[in-house]
Amino acid sequence: MKTVGIDARLYFQTGVGVYLRNLIYYLQKIRLNDLRFNIYILKSDSDNIHFENKNFIKREVTSRWHSLSEQISFKKDLDKDNLDLMHFTYFSYPVLYDKKFIATIHDLTPLLFKTGKASTQNPFVYELKYLVFKYILYNQVKKALHIITPTKTVKKQILEVYGVQLKSKVTSLYEGVDSALIEKEGNAALADKFKRPFFIYVGTFYPHKNVKNLIKAFSNIKESIRLVLVGPQDYFASEILALIRQLHQEDRIVLFTPSTREDVIFFYKNASALIHPSLSEGFGLPIMEAAYYNLPIIASDIEVFKEILDSQYIFFNPNDVNDITQKIHKFLSEKPQFDYKKLVARYSFQKMAEETLKIYKNSL
Repeated sequence: MKTVGIDARLYFQTGVGVYLRNLIYYLQKIRLNDLRFNIYILKSDSDNIHFENKNFIKREVTSRWHSLSEQISFKKDLDKDNLDLMHFTYFSYPVLYDKKFIATIHDLTPLLFKTGKASTQNPFVYELKYLVFKYILYNQVKKALHIITPTKTVKKQILEVYGVQLKSKVTSLYEGVDSALIEKEGNAALADKFKRPFFIYVGTFYPHKNVKNLIKAFSNIKESIRLVLVGPQDYFASEILALIRQLHQEDRIVLFTPSTREDVIFFYKNASALIHPSLSEGFGLPIMEAAYYNLPIIASDIEVFKEILDSQYIFFNPNDVNDITQKIHKFLSEKPQFDYKKLVARYSFQKMAEETLKIYKNSL
């Protein structure tokens, strides 16, 4: 029996965590008599992670991503297990690992949007970390037997940066709707606090998410409607809140940090539209989740959203505050409706897991 390792240290994180949870969830549903999976998780997460399939084995590690321990201790953990194949699911990996591996590269945002604003470190430390990131990503791209991307857009970016000679070893596998959302009910208790109508933004507040431009644009909207920013309370959220206060929008723009998936579902089911102003994405899970609930989408005119949504959304220039304002006005006056059923059917985490398994087998 062959053993495949999966780096699941980000199991409970946003973005990559959704990818990991669905990949492992759907792989467990496939009959796998000839493969065993070592799932590498943080020891601190172990009590909250359980696998139904006996071929999936928890391997506890203590090395976090972006750490020196990752380069030394995590590599030792992997070497000790003598894997037939390793799947690194994030760009941060032990760069000296010299056995067979494949990699998932979710996006090139940190490479393409080098501003320093996405770091809480001083400029010197940021520059050093950026150089380390570039070195690690370069090595991962060059050494991986195969690379998985969530969209053709990311594949295209990789080939543009690292060379078209890599084309045969890069495969785009679309993601889908988080299994944790499917057929779940929203938290009805939130209805008293969040009266309709309201728009929502769902995601983090990193600079490339461009939420500041959304706030500036929405401050120009005079109609009686609110904007709810559904995301984490962190360093970048504090900057967002400061801008809301500066523009005197405290009564119209609110930040809500969900504690359950049911909280998020409530907003998808009750909002007037999702507004997503991002400058760069690898896939855009909130876009797909909004489409699942047939929630109208107002979003950036960027290549990846065009790939996923075709023309089934209202799009704006994310760098132009006035254009964002105008497109919100357009939505409020025209109230367009979109039927996303056929579109959502094209995207599936289950299919992604099945195709990933084929890549495992071809790489062994």
